[in-house]
Amino acid sequence: MITRKSAREIELMRRAGRVVAEVLALMESELKPGVSTAHLDALAERHIRAAGATPSFKGYLGGRRYGKGPKAFPASTCISIDSEVVHGIPGERTIRAGSLVSVDVGAIVDGWHGDGARTFIVGDVAAEVRGLVDSTRLAMMAGIAAAKAGARISDISAAIEDVGMAGGYGIVRPFVGHGIGTDMHEDPQVPNYRTGSRGVELQPGMCLAIEPMFTLGDGDVYVEADGWTVATADDALAAHFEHTIAITASGPQILTKV
Repeated sequence: MITRKSAREIELMRRAGRVVAEVLALMESELKPGVSTAHLDALAERHIRAAGATPSFKGYLGGRRYGKGPKAFPASTCISIDSEVVHGIPGERTIRAGSLVSVDVGAIVDGWHGDGARTFIVGDVAAEVRGLVDSTRLAMMAGIAAAKAGARISDISAAIEDVGMAGGYGIVRPFVGHGIGTDMHEDPQVPNYRTGSRGVELQPGMCLAIEPMFTLGDGDVYVEADGWTVATADDALAAHFEHTIAITASGPQILTKV
């Protein structure tokens, strides 16, 4: 069921989104060669809890989506490196110079979720890699700009796909944006490509997580043996950006920002 949130409920989501944005800023400041993803995750969880919020991801039972049976996610962040697209599990791996590191963060304030992600460049990379990251972020912003009251989900999808196609990037199709509120994943789904359906009409009070995922390959992905980590089938580099937004009469509002 698609729900419309009240002004008070959106304000709670804005508080959760602020925590998410703070954590992503913290990750950017701490990302450097030699740092372990487990250390980054510990810093993130400490910040989330110190802010009076709860991690959305830790203990989340979402493995069933991938055909692996229910398996709780063990960390407070998803940290995906290079050809990993989303849902990477933090551990003892260390960050290397020249890597792409995608960090996805969720926080809950008084039962309401915020969800956001960024891909960070660690050190020097080729121009085409930087272009992938920049274009994925721009696609997210194009999708947000299209999320106006009276528009349709398909308008968001088309805006994102147009950026991806213009750059010649692979667009990951099995994983899409989504509604968000008291559940992290609510209706409607928000594909990053045209599906042939116009989708629901956007109305004030609807909240969405818009999250394009582009690759330097063909966009095909698979789920690794851990039941969570999604990686490109052709080992191509991937980028992922996400904001939680609210649809308002005066235009979309980004909730995951400081």
